[in-house]
Amino acid sequence: MSSLRKKWISDPAFKLFKQVLPPLSQTEREAMEAGSVWWDGELFSGHPNFNTLHQYNKPTLSTEEQAFIDNELETLLAMLDDQQIVKQDRDLPKEVWEYLRKERFFSLIIAKEYGGRAFSALANSTIVSRIATRSISAAVTVMVPNSLGPGELLSHYGTEQQKDYWLPRLADGTDIPCFALTGPEAGSDAGAIPDTGVVCYGQHNGEEVLGIRLNWNKRYITLAPVSTVLGLAFKLYDPEHLIGEKDALGITCALIPTHHQGVEVGERHDPMHLAFMNGPTRGQDVFIPMDWIIGGADYAGKGWRMLVECLSAGRGISLPALGTAIGHLTTRTTGAYAYVRKQFGMSIGKFEGVSEALGRIGGLTYLLEATRTLTTTALDMGEKPGIVTAIAKYHMTEMARTVLNDSMDIHAGRAIQDGPMNYLASSYLGIPVAITVEGANILTRNLMIFGQGATRCHPYVLKEMEAAADTDEQRGSEDFEQLLFKHIGHASGNTFSALIAALTGSRLFNVPMSGPTKQHYQDIKRLSKVLAVSSDVAMLTLGGDLKRKEMISARLGDGLAYLYMASAALKKYEDDGRHESDLDFVNYAVTHCLYHAAKSMNEAYRNLPNRIAGNSLSGLMFPLGNRFKAPSDQLTLKLAKKLMTPGVQRDRLTHLCYIGDKEDDKVAIMENAFVAMVDVAPLEKKLFAAIKEQKIDRKASLTEKLQQALEQQVLTEQEVAQVTAAERLRYHAIQVDHFSHDFSEVRTTHSTTKPQLNSVA
Repeated sequence: MSSLRKKWISDPAFKLFKQVLPPLSQTEREAMEAGSVWWDGELFSGHPNFNTLHQYNKPTLSTEEQAFIDNELETLLAMLDDQQIVKQDRDLPKEVWEYLRKERFFSLIIAKEYGGRAFSALANSTIVSRIATRSISAAVTVMVPNSLGPGELLSHYGTEQQKDYWLPRLADGTDIPCFALTGPEAGSDAGAIPDTGVVCYGQHNGEEVLGIRLNWNKRYITLAPVSTVLGLAFKLYDPEHLIGEKDALGITCALIPTHHQGVEVGERHDPMHLAFMNGPTRGQDVFIPMDWIIGGADYAGKGWRMLVECLSAGRGISLPALGTAIGHLTTRTTGAYAYVRKQFGMSIGKFEGVSEALGRIGGLTYLLEATRTLTTTALDMGEKPGIVTAIAKYHMTEMARTVLNDSMDIHAGRAIQDGPMNYLASSYLGIPVAITVEGANILTRNLMIFGQGATRCHPYVLKEMEAAADTDEQRGSEDFEQLLFKHIGHASGNTFSALIAALTGSRLFNVPMSGPTKQHYQDIKRLSKVLAVSSDVAMLTLGGDLKRKEMISARLGDGLAYLYMASAALKKYEDDGRHESDLDFVNYAVTHCLYHAAKSMNEAYRNLPNRIAGNSLSGLMFPLGNRFKAPSDQLTLKLAKKLMTPGVQRDRLTHLCYIGDKEDDKVAIMENAFVAMVDVAPLEKKLFAAIKEQKIDRKASLTEKLQQALEQQVLTEQEVAQVTAAERLRYHAIQVDHFSHDFSEVRTTHSTTKPQLNSVA
């Protein structure tokens, strides 16, 4: 029986698998081997263990980290004037640079033994997020040395001599690092970099030594204009076989002082008129000694794997932190503005069109924060989850773009006139930066998430690929046979379970949670099985073409990503203590994710070239059609109302948003007006009632109405004064800046014009 099975099933399947096997380049293989599989693997299996999810560490800052955030970070935030940084100086003030060095903001990830702070990924993310709500330029300046760059590469791969020399200098700010990877002909495709190094002998410090002659032309390099040490990625060649037997050794990373002869830095790009230092670097026939390779000569040609392993910091910490900051900032300010700004005698947030956008801002901000903390949890556990960090990078920056656009719509003219009063402009300019760096979002979505995830996270496919590639064909065939039938059983079980779940609304699934979120867990489990089956069919029918069918790959990747983010929302709800006030935000976030996950997979089915496969998947996975719906209008309106209600819940949702204590702080101006207007809402109701009773003239100005209210004993003198003060704050908050004709002088309206006290109809 076994021989018949092998002859008629496993051997033909083995041959077919070798034919349709998507070819893996060396760089792809190294990328897969470099990362680790985490919760993404659970979701991809079709059998997610939610006990595992909830056993992951609760995101918590240490006492030392919290003290730094409460003290040094708050001091820094108070020093930042983004208008001055971006519009006037085009640089951080000298005292800010000095403070960043002194308080070791550039060494959050460097070990304490070298003078660094050795903070967690959560703390790193929290610090960058909070700075970004104040100044994108300052946030980028801080985040770059703490993500992909010399500090991280040295910490992981440097020789002891390199660590002992460079890390203390990076920790105390003696040296400012940058890392040069991207060039004119190689952006997201880092493996295609044309910059070269050739192993040869040359002169260094008056002696002839073995080294490398380099030529490079890089651009978009953050901190390059002010850097004192340059991390450089290049392709290394050894035509004379001075250090090995191969001509082409591969991508290599080296560390070069920028004062070294032939190194060119100093010129600047102008990234969306933001003020962080970014520019090109070049070098022609630059000779460096061999021991400037990070890790020494033993790491020649190992740079690609080093980069892939370390890219998780940028993708999983820094850029998601910027996205989260935009969520916190827009939620705090837009909720306030929607209440303070009035049309037709009532807050614009009470119009359903505005409430729709406002509710979406709140729901997605909860999802941003949840995804941020779950992703940093993985990194703090020592994982290198390449798929998870790619999900966080792409989807969190795209969600930030969505909430920012919604906020701009609600603020309207208040958002597009730049000046000291505008708290959205820098973020609006900064979001394209987050979307394009560390792998442009199109590449990340279309090639990375599912392209690597389908193979890396699948319980059998990578092992089957290794068996098919085994040079010992007999051994490979035997291993493949065992894996194949496990794979068949796995796929069959998922198909049957997904079909039953579709017919029963997932209610037969046993999940470890009860109460109002139970259905969410059951639905995630169902769609996890749907994803597993869909991936198997896509890989079987498309084979190697799946890499080129990027739109299908992207949609399946979206399915995985939305299930990951839905899991993050549920994990946050549990970690936060199941606050009942958070439940509407949880329901919005998870419902949003499930709707888009199901929609993405259905779109993939409709576009599979093999129509039999597409129609079969649609009929088996969604026999009753796609029953997953977007968040309801009722739920959206509830979220909008919560964003326009001061209190603990709103404070927790936006805890990363910086609110200064100075009178001219732009966020504080809006916040103070909001609180004041909410406080006088009962008094406004008294005024409305008196107008209806015709005790007060409806057409009178607010000043006249208040005088009549006083005369009619509708309001007391103290209440009239309170309404007047709140109205002045409100009028102040809705203003925009204007300038002298040559923009040399700010003549902001609120500083020269008294309010027209007529907002209460």
